[in-house]
Amino acid sequence: MLFEDVLEEYIYHCQAKGFTKKTMKNKKQEYKQLIVYLQEKRGITELESITIHDLRAYVRLKQQQGLKPQSIVSMFKMIKAFFSWCEKEEYLKENIASKVELPKVPITVLNGFTVKEVQSMIDAFSFKNYLETRNKAIIAMMADCGLRAMEIRGLLSENVRETSILVNGKGNKERIVFISPALKRILIKYERIKKEYFADVVTVDNYFLNYTGGSISHVALDNIIKKAGERAGIEGKRVSPHTFRHFYAVQCLSNGNIDVYSLSRLLGHSDISVTQRYLHTMNDEQLLDKAVSSSPLMNFRRAKNE
Repeated sequence: MLFEDVLEEYIYHCQAKGFTKKTMKNKKQEYKQLIVYLQEKRGITELESITIHDLRAYVRLKQQQGLKPQSIVSMFKMIKAFFSWCEKEEYLKENIASKVELPKVPITVLNGFTVKEVQSMIDAFSFKNYLETRNKAIIAMMADCGLRAMEIRGLLSENVRETSILVNGKGNKERIVFISPALKRILIKYERIKKEYFADVVTVDNYFLNYTGGSISHVALDNIIKKAGERAGIEGKRVSPHTFRHFYAVQCLSNGNIDVYSLSRLLGHSDISVTQRYLHTMNDEQLLDKAVSSSPLMNFRRAKNE
């Protein structure tokens, strides 16, 4: 079978599963590059003719082009998913991509936000008008719930409930996150000011809106977060949605209030190994605090005092 024909079928399979536009765009771009490589560099057009050696050579090419290990791993994950599907559909006897060795991704310690810095970014916005209140609510929700940028932008009003939020995450997978009393206080004020601001305006169903009542763009959200960092005087750190997500995860783990399995569900990770990476990003001070709080002897002392 022609490799291109099987890929086309797989693309429709992914669309039927409800993958996001961004995911589909990335998949199509990567598969297009693989097709060109196999045809022009390896002289291959048939699916059955592709070998593990061809895929290894493709990975080496990516390395020679200067792609970082993390980018190569992410890229090859899409290729591996295709060959896994081919095996399930019985187009191939096995998933040859599963035998391809990938470069190790170096573990780096992210210089994350401190509690004081996050509080400063929330306090950087007031309740004096709609945009200020909206920005405060966005920063607070990102810090307290660990939502992705796309989840904040796509959050629907009907999914923000009394004590929980229904989140539509990656791959259209739904999950529940919870609203703390501290966050609820901010959201109540936001909803009241939002209602007054858009009293005579037709708006979209999103929970967070731009000043005209439409959805917030990726660039606009990025600017809101950067503005929070500037107002709070954050320096030497990446002020981004992911850093807030990292802050949420590390706080949950370092405070000892939640296990890594539960955290994985709250973050919407499909693989717990992704969540476990946050354990590697904890600095020495956070690890020390966690070790002390979980110390058997310290807990003996607490129990004795109670």
